[in-house]
Order: sequence, then structure tokens, then C-alpha cells
Amino acid sequence: MLLKFSNWLAFEIFKLAEGSRIGEALSFFIYDTIKILLLLFVMIFIIGVLRSYLPQNKLKIWLNKKGIKANFFAALFGAVTPFCSCSSIPIFIGMVGAGIPLGIVFTFLIVSPLINEYLVVLMVGSFGWKISILYVISGMLIGIVSGVIMGKLKLEKYLNNDLFSDQNNAENNVISYPNFNSRLKYGYIEAISITKKIWYWVLIGVGIGAFIHNYVPQEAIQSIIGKAGIFGVPLAVILGVPMYGSCAAIVPIAIVLFQKGVPLGTALSFMMAITALSLPEAVMLRRAIKLQLIIIFFAITTVAIIITGYLFNILQKFII
Repeated sequence: MLLKFSNWLAFEIFKLAEGSRIGEALSFFIYDTIKILLLLFVMIFIIGVLRSYLPQNKLKIWLNKKGIKANFFAALFGAVTPFCSCSSIPIFIGMVGAGIPLGIVFTFLIVSPLINEYLVVLMVGSFGWKISILYVISGMLIGIVSGVIMGKLKLEKYLNNDLFSDQNNAENNVISYPNFNSRLKYGYIEAISITKKIWYWVLIGVGIGAFIHNYVPQEAIQSIIGKAGIFGVPLAVILGVPMYGSCAAIVPIAIVLFQKGVPLGTALSFMMAITALSLPEAVMLRRAIKLQLIIIFFAITTVAIIITGYLFNILQKFII
């Protein structure tokens, strides 16, 4: 029904010729925009209600531990927080100021933009459940492994201690939910808030995806990747790091690139690089940590994303 509606708008209301590039692009844009926004609102509402049951007063106790178990809990916390790479930094600063080990905090900082409920919704709608589940697992592993490595390196000397010395370490207030209706209200407010923040990213991403889908020849995309050869994945990551965007804008582009012949791991590594690493994030982090630590953080995460991209390329024929 949604597809018929998008075709009706494109070909009947806007009077575009059926089969024309601009008509097909507009139909693609309308269909994917409505589908993604509806999925986003519904799923964020559901996850928001579930998140209201999270024992927030125990979060610091869970995370302020040593060992890989703490990295795992930090990854879970990052996965349920709907933040981009820059929006995660205030929580990063708060966790460091609260005395949580640095490697654990970096696990959160990596996983939070890589995995969240609306990204999973976008991926399920675009790539299907199988690839989406593997993406979530790989994103968790990237954050956990990178965090463990950074924890072993003893990088606390690269913190800008003047930022944290005066930080208030008081416990956060615990939000109470007296009844189920209050939890539903929280989920609704969460869904409205996040949808308002990212709807324009959806429009931009789907718009770019619609253009690529209908105007960029498959041969051109395959030619670019073909020239890169075995270096396609690192090239995609290197090109992705300087960019900045929400996953709501990147997923539609990644799926269209994949449909045009770009290997799965290359498309996903491009998306991961944009969402997990960005120049605005590096600028914001510079106030909290020294340049050496920013370089180490970006380098370790970049290598982890590249390895993941190659693994997805190897597994592509088994999971498609």
C-alpha cells in the first residue's frame, strides 16, 4: 500500500512520467522516507518504554569495574543510548570525571554512535535481520576490543585533568515511574524528541540514496571499487572519517551503494567510519583529552572497522 501511495504521488500528483529517472527517484524518496520515519517512531517508543526499567542508580556500579565484563556493560549502555559521536561526548566526560576506567569509557564512546535502536530499525528495513544482527555483534566487538586495548595502554596521562578536577561527582538523580502510564509517556516523549532531531537526516540520506539509486550508473560505482581492489575497505574508511552525519542519513546511502555493486563490508565500513569517527568529535574531545589520545583512539577504531569490513566481505556470499 505504501509503495502504491508513493507511486501515486510521484506519477499522478506530480505528473511525472512512469519509468523516468526523476519519477522513480521521487517515488523511492517518498516510500523510504515514510517507511523509515514510521519505523523510527514506533521502535524508539518501544525501546524508550523498555529503557525506563533500566536501574539507573546501579549503572555506575556496573561500569566502575575492571575486566572485560565492565566493557561489555559499557557496550550495552552505549547500544541503548541514541547518540551520535558528538552527542556521546558529554556522557564520556561525565563518566571519566566519575572515575570510571578510561578503556571502559572508550567502549561506550565507540558503541554509542555505532549501535542504537533507530540504526537497527534502519538496517533491518534495508539489509534484513541477518546482516543487522551481525552488524550489532560486530559493533559491540569493535567497542569492547578497542576499549580493552586502550585500557591496557594506561592512557590516563593524556587526560586534560583541569577539566575533571572541578567536576561535580554527585550522583545523578534517579527518575521514578510510579505507574505504567508514566513509562508510556516517557517512551512517547523519547520517540517525539529523537524523531524531531533526526528527521532531516532521514530526508537528506534518502534523498542522496534516491539520487544514487536512479542517476549513478552501476558501472561507475563498480569501476571506483574495482580500481581500489583489495584496498576498497580502507579507502572507504579513510573517506568516511572526515565526514560527519547521523546514521539516519548514512544507512540509505550504504544500502544503495551495496545495491549498485559495492561489497557489503566496504559499504558497512564506510557507514561505520562516518558514524563512529568524525572531525567535529575530535574537536570536541580535544577539550577533554590530549591530541595523542585522540590519535590513538581514532587509529585503533579505524583498524577495527577495517578488519570488520574485510570480514563482512569474506562472509558476504554466506549471509546474503
